Amino acid sequence: MTLIDWLIPAALFATLVAFALRTRKYSDSVSGFLAANRCAGRYLVCVAYNMAQVGIITLVWYFQQYYDTGYTSIWWGLVENPLMIVIALTGWVAYRFRETRALTLAQFLEIRYSRRFRIFCGLIAFVAGVLNYAIFPAVSARFFIWICGLPDQFTLLGLTVGTFPFLMALLLSTAIFFVFLGGQISVMVTDFLQGIFCNITFLVIILYLLTTFGWDQIGETLLAAPAGKSMIDPLGIGAESQFNAFYWLISAFILFYTARAWQGDQGYNAAAITPHEAKMAGVLSGWRWRVLMLVALVIPICVKVFLTHPEYAVQAKPALDAIAALPGDAYQAEGRVPLALGLILPAGILGMFVAAMYGAYLSTDDTYLHSWATIFVQDVVLPIRQLFTDAPLSTGVHLWMVKGAVLAIAVFAFVFGLNYKPNQYIAMWSALAASVFVAGAGSVIIGGLYWSRGTARGAWSAMIVGIVVSAFGILAKDSYWAFEGIFGEGSVPAWITWVHENKWVSGQVLTFVAMASSIATYVGVSLAEKKEPFDLDRMLHRGKYRELLPESERDFREDRVTDIPVWMQKIGFTKEYSQADTWITAITVAWPLVFTVIFIVGTLQAVVFGIPDEAWLVFWKYWTWLVFATGCVIMVWFTVGGFRDLRRMYAHLEKYRADARDDGSVEKGRDA
Repeated sequence: MTLIDWLIPAALFATLVAFALRTRKYSDSVSGFLAANRCAGRYLVCVAYNMAQVGIITLVWYFQQYYDTGYTSIWWGLVENPLMIVIALTGWVAYRFRETRALTLAQFLEIRYSRRFRIFCGLIAFVAGVLNYAIFPAVSARFFIWICGLPDQFTLLGLTVGTFPFLMALLLSTAIFFVFLGGQISVMVTDFLQGIFCNITFLVIILYLLTTFGWDQIGETLLAAPAGKSMIDPLGIGAESQFNAFYWLISAFILFYTARAWQGDQGYNAAAITPHEAKMAGVLSGWRWRVLMLVALVIPICVKVFLTHPEYAVQAKPALDAIAALPGDAYQAEGRVPLALGLILPAGILGMFVAAMYGAYLSTDDTYLHSWATIFVQDVVLPIRQLFTDAPLSTGVHLWMVKGAVLAIAVFAFVFGLNYKPNQYIAMWSALAASVFVAGAGSVIIGGLYWSRGTARGAWSAMIVGIVVSAFGILAKDSYWAFEGIFGEGSVPAWITWVHENKWVSGQVLTFVAMASSIATYVGVSLAEKKEPFDLDRMLHRGKYRELLPESERDFREDRVTDIPVWMQKIGFTKEYSQADTWITAITVAWPLVFTVIFIVGTLQAVVFGIPDEAWLVFWKYWTWLVFATGCVIMVWFTVGGFRDLRRMYAHLEKYRADARDDGSVEKGRDA
């Protein structure tokens, strides 16, 4: 890291502070602090929401995955495309959730099921979320130590200080600062700015790496993969035990089943100015992810070239020695990309990347701290309080309770990060920790929004089954010692030991088992009760209940009517679509549709006739440059649209006057 490399992240931080300070005056209400007063447009929500999902933890996850699998994961990831089309056209879950006007998912669950179920789900979501989040600061701190070449310790005021705990505390402090400054408004504005900066940086890095190493060297490295672990032929991965075709089939199912279930970024679920804008943000999200997908693929592949190609043996030796010195496979898989990139990237570009990774860290951590604190206060503390008193809670006390929860979660993450020792890939830990909540939540959310026959007892049963199966998976894969404590060392039942030791039974597989069990339980118990159907129209403010909506939302939904053919309406193009919306959606859907056809034809060709590795290599070369060119267009398009939405949001906030009753309370089965 040269002086210019340090100045770039410093300049980014100063810019974020300047923008965040402007949001402070708008966050003095509960709805403002928790959901940005529901005033964000599609591009602002899309860029900020996607950036909130792209933390260092996410990129390290992808770096680990693509270093092992290369382009084969991209191919099998195409099985998600049909579901992505359905999600985009229908506004799956996102549209209906926004129609409820709930500030949190569990508030919707109280409206749909009961207050006690809200408390239960809020508590489970909080515990699962905090466990999932607790490794984020530690992974991020290690990443910065490795890529910046920082020492293990340093002297401060005459004291010897460990770099790892100091850096973790520093990172957490900046995340807390932005949350306290303006709540969801501050988080969303800074996440948007970080998203724009990361778009630019990622495209620069992709171009630099592809031109530095060249496709010939990349091709030689990809072709050198051992038998059964091909990095270009999707049918040549028979020996890959983690990220195989089965992993991606499960991933496609999880994408659909858990839509909006994971609450790490719940503030964005309620932040759109209307349900239609929430739906359009979801439509646009597919484009935003294409830039991320490519950078997360190109970086580990080029790192593999650097570390394994004979031409770079001398330059790569310091990185290889540093990687070999790390304790265990999990740490080595986590450290190889940052250790290598610190040597690969030149001055200036290295600083841009470090700044972008700081933005990636901050966007996820401030969002998660805000979300889990919000869920704990809104869906655990306040509903319990309402069981004993109907006295209103002052806005000031309410907001300080949220801030106190933010601080407590950060302290827990710091302590957890100091003691956590990874023994499997981050993707598998994340899947298992999240499944404690989402395994059952997917059933109760989808059933609650789309099926009037779903019952509270069915919801309770589905959640409990999901928790039990997921908890078993976590213990079997990450805390096997617990079973040894129960049964005695050497006396653990063989089937539990088999789950623990078998690499094919990964966190992803156990997550799927938990979800399938929850679905069967929810449907079976709900049908067995034979209760009267729930009034979905009232919950969604449709039909005669539309008059209960604020005037701005009611007028928006009625006035934006265009002549949409009936057949288009049946596949998701509603009367709220403008002509521009129709074109944007059609073009967005065309991309996954075309690649679905390519996937089907290519897979059949490979199975029946076979495709030589050289042909696969040519295909992936042109695919890479196509996605890169598309990413350049997306960067300009979303930057212009995002700043337009940002200007409109500030104008809206100047006029907006929050209702004190809009604090997540539920009265007589309705949003207060």
